[in-house]
Amino acid sequence: MLERVAVLSDIHGVLPALEAVLAEPEVAAADLIVLTGDLAAGPQPVEVLDLLASLGERARWVRGNADRELVEARAGQPSPIEVSNWAAGQLREDQLARLAALPLTVQLPVTGLGEVLFCHATPRDDEEVVLVDSRLDRWAEVFAGLPPEVGTVVCGHTHMPFTRLVDRRLVVNPGSVGMPYGGAGAWWALLGPGVQLRRTAYDVDAACARVSAASGFPDAAAWADEYLRSRNSDVDALVAFGPRDGR
Repeated sequence: MLERVAVLSDIHGVLPALEAVLAEPEVAAADLIVLTGDLAAGPQPVEVLDLLASLGERARWVRGNADRELVEARAGQPSPIEVSNWAAGQLREDQLARLAALPLTVQLPVTGLGEVLFCHATPRDDEEVVLVDSRLDRWAEVFAGLPPEVGTVVCGHTHMPFTRLVDRRLVVNPGSVGMPYGGAGAWWALLGPGVQLRRTAYDVDAACARVSAASGFPDAAAWADEYLRSRNSDVDALVAFGPRDGR
């Protein structure tokens, strides 16, 4: 049984944000770090994956849609997202192989929460959308077939932190480390024995300058300005994602 688990999701190739979270004492002291997908599709993909790989057995990785799309883009199936196509071209073969082998879900026992299933979007799919205010029948649909012992589901994908109950199951979204919607900072979660949604503040001005200088992505400065500064609010994101939730 794991006493403390740090959950980092949607890093999106932002090295300064990842470094800030990994420097948190409670992340450093956690029994395990679970990475719930969309790790490298951004302006510093190689550096982020190398730092995550250095965590060794302290980290468990879950596949996100953007991780899958990097592998697909490198194989000749371009993404509609420009930075993903660029990032795919930067990765080493060993990094691509690791992303290609990632599981859709990971299940672990956590003190106070019991069996926890970690996924990127939903337990059955790496890109479908559920939101804090999704209908109960929508949740029932995406949770169909889950083992009854799973009492907590942790998902990312939509870059907005929340916790809510869904028919006796706790659902946790840690938010996004590298592309937050609704507020600047690097968002993550700490599990065990309860759930804490956390935000790590860091120097966003310095991070934007660093990303712009270090990344070879042609639009790195504009990308960093939009996403590290969280120009997109949670309202913007909920409106944009709503149709994908079946509304």
